[in-house]
Amino acid sequence: MPDGSPATDYSLALLEECIRQGVTDIVVCPGSRSQALALAAAALERSGEIRLHVRIDERVAGFFALGLSIETGNPAIVIVTSGTAVANLHPAVLEAHSSDVPLILITADRPLELRGIRSNQTTHQVGIFGEAARFARDIAAPTGASGEPEAARAIARLAVDAALGSGRASAGPVHLNLPLREPLSRPIPDRVAGPPVERRADVAIHDPAAASRITRPGILLDRSKRTVVIAGHGAGPQAEALAHAGGWPLIAEVSSGARFGRNVIVAYRELLADAELGGRVERAVVFGHPTLSRQVPALLSTDGVEVIVVAPTGNEVYNPGRRAAHVVGAASVVDGGVDRAWLGAWISASRAIVDAASTDVAPDLEAAHSHDPATRLAYVKTEFGAIRAPIDRRSLALAVWGATWPHDRLVLGASRIIRDVDGAVPGKKISVHSNRGLAGIDGTVSTSLGIASASQHAGSGVTRVLLGDLTFLHDAGALLTAAGERMPRIQVIVGNDGGGTIFDGLEVAQAADRDAVDRVLYTPQSVNLEALATAYGWKYVKAATRSALDQALTAPTASGTLIEVPLER
Repeated sequence: MPDGSPATDYSLALLEECIRQGVTDIVVCPGSRSQALALAAAALERSGEIRLHVRIDERVAGFFALGLSIETGNPAIVIVTSGTAVANLHPAVLEAHSSDVPLILITADRPLELRGIRSNQTTHQVGIFGEAARFARDIAAPTGASGEPEAARAIARLAVDAALGSGRASAGPVHLNLPLREPLSRPIPDRVAGPPVERRADVAIHDPAAASRITRPGILLDRSKRTVVIAGHGAGPQAEALAHAGGWPLIAEVSSGARFGRNVIVAYRELLADAELGGRVERAVVFGHPTLSRQVPALLSTDGVEVIVVAPTGNEVYNPGRRAAHVVGAASVVDGGVDRAWLGAWISASRAIVDAASTDVAPDLEAAHSHDPATRLAYVKTEFGAIRAPIDRRSLALAVWGATWPHDRLVLGASRIIRDVDGAVPGKKISVHSNRGLAGIDGTVSTSLGIASASQHAGSGVTRVLLGDLTFLHDAGALLTAAGERMPRIQVIVGNDGGGTIFDGLEVAQAADRDAVDRVLYTPQSVNLEALATAYGWKYVKAATRSALDQALTAPTASGTLIEVPLER
């Protein structure tokens, strides 16, 4: 192999500067054209500069990197070769774009002279991600010229700043397309970069274009109107803080980051449709991206309801009906007394609905200690019947929620399962994520593994993933871990009802031909999940009763466990 390789020199300079700008994780997929980038990443891992992750599937790699970035707040780098490898990143790029998650995609490419002549594994990669990329650059193929290392470092700085939102409305994905000529790499001695890379201490953005960042003023709310606070996905704790300060009902979706505190209204769907409560709302203050009910957008489209959207950044804000009276960067409330009757009515009504839906019956302790043998026996039979009863969606949601604590992570599939959880669980300050940017089922297991890997590096507990069978099977390839990769402590809990039962709730499902609905919407499946888990080297547990599920959820988790929970359609 030749001693010199401009591809290697450029790759090292580029990645080292990304590290200097705060990048901590690099995800690599194998490929020939990208070998210089991959080997440079491996050398930087050996010197302790970064955490390296290897995946063979680019789609999996993209979502894995998405999970890393979600957890760390820093852009993870994904390195892939040319051709269809780049296209496979597109689903994760779209989710990162819609969820404002920083991500850097470095795609190897053929140099200019090999484009447009049907050269093998060559496609049009320039601009492939369109408007989803916050910044995109087709870099000139390195030649070994004297100024190239500094040019690489300059591009790295631009890429990290753009991914974090410099000069833009929000964070998001960045695409660096890097054409490389042969020799595609050279051996890299250990610590070729010399002393450890010094990370940038000040993460403030130093881009002249930062002046174009969207900034919005705040608003001070009076107490004259009957108000609800709505926290959609990614709203964060500021939504709970406003509801608490105002003494207002808090409608907090389960992945909002605001579903905690005394003001949470669990049964909000039913109450928004109630004329005495939802029908009397005069003002709604919206944070984040609500997606889990029809009642919320219906309220925000109602005449007579003042809508205030709190969105510090972003070109697009959640504004159904385009009726928002104000789009602001922050909201606070004037000092004064709380309308306790308004808040109390919501809390009492929600509690009544939740209690009526509960199938849990408090144990009869008097019967347990009765002197009558028949009474004691009846008590024992009742208790055994309860713990051996089949699991329904509500009890599954409550079991997983109850087993998860603040030091854990919980990831929810974006289809029916998140709605089941959202409609059942009480407020609790835990870390919950779901890919709600585009609300697709793609990449859920991959994203969860990225979140688990990053969070456990920082000392967190177990990551639990609750999802349906089709969402799981859509990303089953994520179960494959390359040699040398560390498996985090993760439980993948599959509520298996044999297909896509979310479609059973569509109006057309009640009118169309049942066989046609099953074939093209429900799409029944009978995959042996135990065999699948075994093939990938995961531990498998089947939990058909609440007691078995509770035991599985609380069992020590050394690596990856697949928990299958049979559900009725």
